[in-house]
Amino acid sequence: MTESYILGFAQNALVTVLIVGGPILLVSLVVGSLVSLFQAATQIHEATLTFVPKIIGIGLVLAILGSWMGQKMLSFTIMIFTSLAEMPR
Repeated sequence: MTESYILGFAQNALVTVLIVGGPILLVSLVVGSLVSLFQAATQIHEATLTFVPKIIGIGLVLAILGSWMGQKMLSFTIMIFTSLAEMPR
């Protein structure tokens, strides 16, 4: 196993993590910012107010993009296992 294989695996893993986790993090960021803006405008400073909209937003993202995310993770896993089987020792 050479350094190029390890770096290639690490790069593919990081790209896959960003692609799969990006939509969830982006929705959480947008919803959190909107709720914070609402709290600042209305002077309601309740810490638990941000959880419900974030959970609903994340649930919607997972319901809409969950199968796509699973397919991306599955194809990455298959690629890793086939690459490991063909790797020179």
